[in-house]
Amino acid sequence: MQQKPFSQACDNNKTAIFEVLRDYLTEPAKLLEIGSGTGQHGVFFAENLPQVQWQTSDLEENHAGILAWMSDYTGQNLLAPFVLNVADERWSIEEYDAVFTANTAHIMSWPQVESMVRGVAECLSPSGVWIIYGPFNYDGQFTSDSNARFNDWLQAQAPYRAIRDFEALRDSANAEGLALIEDRAMPANNRCLVFRKNDGL
Repeated sequence: MQQKPFSQACDNNKTAIFEVLRDYLTEPAKLLEIGSGTGQHGVFFAENLPQVQWQTSDLEENHAGILAWMSDYTGQNLLAPFVLNVADERWSIEEYDAVFTANTAHIMSWPQVESMVRGVAECLSPSGVWIIYGPFNYDGQFTSDSNARFNDWLQAQAPYRAIRDFEALRDSANAEGLALIEDRAMPANNRCLVFRKNDGL
């Protein structure tokens, strides 16, 4: 079995994110995680939200690490990852009551972010929620010097990467029938945005 990959950021933010998830996932639910990364979040949240069937997903090169984390989990509510590329025109996946993603929008290109929004809207059940965690700009401005430095680092890795504007993401979601219901401040200058799919769409 592959050695477990480790993300310090996942370890740092898991408790704060859990406090948001537990507010919205009070009933039995099927949840899709987009960009499961190391797999740390999936294991922690599945363990602490036993009423949620947690479906991991990511690009294929990350699956071995996710499975390494899953190997020590004894619960039945955490599902092995499938390949999900948000840029695919149609995801061809089942319906979910909730979708969660953390620290993904700023490592995608903006067209990929828009594709993710469309895919989320398609796979969410009526009244389902999309919870997205990460740093965002407001009114075109960084919310902290550390976020500005992080954005410089992102663009040095790849020019298409950047901290996204809250208003642009909100407007893209609204266009797909996803309405913002909460924008919660999180530690380390991050946010949790919660959108709900409008009924009847």
